[in-house]
Amino acid sequence: MATFTTHPERSGSLLESHRGSDPRIVFFYFILTGMLLTLTIGLGYQQLSKVGEYNSAERQQNQRRVVVPGPRGNIYDRNNKLLVGNTHRFSVVLHLDELKGEIEKQRRQIRRNFLAASGKEDMPRGSQLEQISRVTLVQSYLDQLNSILRRHEQVDARALRRHFERELLLPYTLLEGLDDNETARLLERLPVNSPLQVYAAPTRWYPYGSAAAHTLGYVRPDEALDAEGFPGADLTTFKMRGTTGRDGLEKWFDSHLQGVAGGRIFRVDPTGYKINPPLDQRAPKRGNPLVTSLDIDLQTAAEESLGDQKGAAVALDVATGEVLVLASKPDYDLNQFSPRATRQIVEQMNEKGAWNNLALNGFYPPGSTFKILTAIAGLRHGVINPDTAIVDCTGTIRRYNRDFVCYNGRTIHGDIHLSHAIAESCDIYFYEAGWRTTPDLMAAEARRFHLDRRQGIELPNELGRMVIPDPEWKEKARNEKWFPGDTANMAIGQGFVLVTPLEMACFTASVARGEVFTQPTLVHDPNRPRQQTESIGLTPTQRAALIQGMEDCTITGTAGILTSVPGLRIPGVRIAGKTGTAQIPGNKNAAWFICFAPVEKPEIAIAVMIEGEVAGEEFGGGRHSAPVAQAILKRYFEKKNNTPKSLMPAVGPR
Repeated sequence: MATFTTHPERSGSLLESHRGSDPRIVFFYFILTGMLLTLTIGLGYQQLSKVGEYNSAERQQNQRRVVVPGPRGNIYDRNNKLLVGNTHRFSVVLHLDELKGEIEKQRRQIRRNFLAASGKEDMPRGSQLEQISRVTLVQSYLDQLNSILRRHEQVDARALRRHFERELLLPYTLLEGLDDNETARLLERLPVNSPLQVYAAPTRWYPYGSAAAHTLGYVRPDEALDAEGFPGADLTTFKMRGTTGRDGLEKWFDSHLQGVAGGRIFRVDPTGYKINPPLDQRAPKRGNPLVTSLDIDLQTAAEESLGDQKGAAVALDVATGEVLVLASKPDYDLNQFSPRATRQIVEQMNEKGAWNNLALNGFYPPGSTFKILTAIAGLRHGVINPDTAIVDCTGTIRRYNRDFVCYNGRTIHGDIHLSHAIAESCDIYFYEAGWRTTPDLMAAEARRFHLDRRQGIELPNELGRMVIPDPEWKEKARNEKWFPGDTANMAIGQGFVLVTPLEMACFTASVARGEVFTQPTLVHDPNRPRQQTESIGLTPTQRAALIQGMEDCTITGTAGILTSVPGLRIPGVRIAGKTGTAQIPGNKNAAWFICFAPVEKPEIAIAVMIEGEVAGEEFGGGRHSAPVAQAILKRYFEKKNNTPKSLMPAVGPR
């Protein structure tokens, strides 16, 4: 048996050699400890300091927001009569988010049918099977509607797939544009708890049809709905279709009329189906109302008098500039734009030229109505005198080696004074007045009345293509010299001068007040102060002669039809007016009539322009345009004498 001997000194040396005091090992311990500590701190930071980010990401993944537009505000006339409101357009919608269980059941049934018929070889892929299931189920619901309404509608598979992928939480429209009878039958037959529901979508309603169409404007569907103030802006959002103003007051005051959107926030499962009840919800609110300056009774009187003629009529409150009438023909029925115009309607409007608002953007030579401006310029610069005949009208006048004809004279006017020249619209008198005044001074006077610029009314697309010519303008625009014949044409509102009916109405209101500018507005304010601008600059004698000539125009002059025809007389009302006819391209003319009343204390100013095929002063003022103004005046004074003014405060924007 072997014997082992232990030496104490060797034993101690062996134990000592295995102690963990090696510096390299100690350094490794420190590194390991530091790494573990860093990892622990990092995990803690991620878990604690970024908990909000994780919650937000989870919230964005599990929650959805559905936004519903608020109804637009109503539009009223100055007497609180409804011009634009909201009604409902009925449709049938299917709430796809309630069909999850039925779709799965349908998918299993279709799968069994495929297996029984052809085995696994012809089995559709998962996505195809899902799509077939959806279309089959939705068609079954549509067939319920077909049975009730005796229709034969089919599901649009592509649209349905797009809706599932992009707008699952929004109802899917199966049928729209239901009439009252169809709506009643569905409400009676459809179960209350069915995912099929009759949906009443708000849509614009215009109770007066085409009245003031160009002024009121229309709306179009808009999916870019604003949901300001509604929580969940960072969530995936589904928006019900709203509307945006696209023309007229609907466009200009869109932000004022636009309703406040509401909606709901839902939790959704991993497949995107909502989980009731909603986490948050807010009811939509109606937009602000707008009270316009229009008087719908005067507006309809103007449009009925215009009839099928192509033209425009504008009437203003002389004191405030509020627009009482803004009519343009041809026009269109605004209800045909709600919710959208068909291609056929658009083509008809293109054919008629109904898009253009002639009152705002119809640019025409003003004809003899411009003689009022020529007279004011001549009086202010002392080249004509109300009591002095400046020319002998024999039907023609020889100047600058050519003959100038008095086209507006039915007889020879002879030695004619200002008032008589206005009443009879004597061209020769105003040729002479224009030559004496000079084109530069006439142009300066027209610009003083703001006939060279936009009027700044609350409507979109005022083009501003009016022209007040002078020699400098002709040189720049046409690279041609100015001739005396240009001055003669300008003096009687022909040649290069172009204005709009709205401008001429503002001009007429300014003359009625004895001032140089009228700012038109379409917003009614019962407390609006009287406008006050620069004085017209005439002496009382000069102004009296000017107004006398305009009043005589409606009694014995070119607009004498207003008093000579019994049916056109307005008892007790004195009218100051001026007729005019101007040649326009295409062998047509623009027939004008401007007026204000009563003469002694003007309240209403009117400008009427009608395009015609027959040349001649009688066509313009006497037989076509003046009766339109008379229809407006007659209705105005009937209301003034028999109908109390509305005491309702304005609720539109200032």
